[in-house]
Amino acid sequence: MAIYHMSAQVIGRSSGRSSTAAAAYRSGEKIVDERTGEVHDYTRKSGVDYTEILTPDNCGDWAKDRARLWNMTELAEKRKDAQVAREINIAIPVELTPEQGRELVKEYAQENFVNKGMIADICIHGENTHNPHAHIMLSMREATPEGLGKKVREWNDKEE
Repeated sequence: MAIYHMSAQVIGRSSGRSSTAAAAYRSGEKIVDERTGEVHDYTRKSGVDYTEILTPDNCGDWAKDRARLWNMTELAEKRKDAQVAREINIAIPVELTPEQGRELVKEYAQENFVNKGMIADICIHGENTHNPHAHIMLSMREATPEGLGKKVREWNDKEE
């Protein structure tokens, strides 16, 4: 029987975090933070089984590049206590095949976030373990063909 788990958190500078570091860790990639010069290299991290970035229809191809996406996010924020991204962590039922789990997560992200204008960076961990789960990092600014637009405050509502 599937056990439900979902948590949401904000990735913010006030807690010393950055979206570039979070994205690099979750995806198992190397991302250089252009704002600070820090190199976040998690290429030796294991357990990352699948990654994909889902974008709204009006968004340009720029957002499919993880390093560019999260660096643009960091550079768009000026405040030292800025909220730069949101992360949703959800359990994937162990009864599903890896392919079914991926489709479920993509459908969930598309319907609940991307269709509202957010960019969703999906990373799935532990597909063949007793703890398959997905990390979905979300933009807090509207996506445009050229880059990131204004912050959408409605996305912070409890109903969302």
